[in-house]
Amino acid sequence: MVELTLPKNSRVKEGKVWPKPKGAKRVTEFRIYRWSPDDDENPRIDTYFVDRDDCGPMVLDAIIWIKNKIDPTLTFRRSCREGVCGSCSMNIDGVNTLACTRGIDEFPVPVKVYPLPHMPVIKDLVPELSGFFAQHASTEPWLHTETPAPEKEWPQSHEERGKLDGLYECILCACCSTSCPSYWWNGDRFMGPAALLQSYRWIVDSRDEATGERLDQLEDSFRLYRCHTIMNCAKACPKDLNPAKAIAEIKKMMVTRQL
Repeated sequence: MVELTLPKNSRVKEGKVWPKPKGAKRVTEFRIYRWSPDDDENPRIDTYFVDRDDCGPMVLDAIIWIKNKIDPTLTFRRSCREGVCGSCSMNIDGVNTLACTRGIDEFPVPVKVYPLPHMPVIKDLVPELSGFFAQHASTEPWLHTETPAPEKEWPQSHEERGKLDGLYECILCACCSTSCPSYWWNGDRFMGPAALLQSYRWIVDSRDEATGERLDQLEDSFRLYRCHTIMNCAKACPKDLNPAKAIAEIKKMMVTRQL
């Protein structure tokens, strides 16, 4: 019988339990993943207690409170705090989501916070997303046209514009791609749900004149067809988009153009 074990330095250990804030009448326990490249220690889970009467209602509010009031070494990304930038994407209680749009009371106690799964970690809750953004860049996310540009704007009917709904709203938070098993195992060759949704956004745009070239770029056994319609991407998307549907539409276009 084969016995598989994780490398010693990948095993997550129990970390520090920080004291409860003095005088707090209402506290919530948070268990947060910690790892730093500056030392030779294993990843650990630190335990914090947040004074709810001194903190905002969102998970991101609590993480910021912890950094400001308890542990300034805690590292994470955040920016808009309104579910627009995608910076604060992380795994909360096993769900990839945005910390700024999810309330603390939505999760059981203790609230467990980890970085996005199956991505290299830079530090604590900050994943390495260079490859993810490189895949997005490879879709060439801008209009490709040969027709001379009009004096004012490219015309588009209401129906044509409506085809972009559910696509342009993607904020590139990576929640969908990092929830996809196919992306976990083939992230270097499979473009992933986010990049493919972005590809379809330009393929279906009536103003773009490079549909054939865009489809040619995706004609590969890994780039597109590694999607197995598991639907984790649609479930994880904090903007309620459906990358799996966009991928299915691209596959349909691939078949149609060969008829």
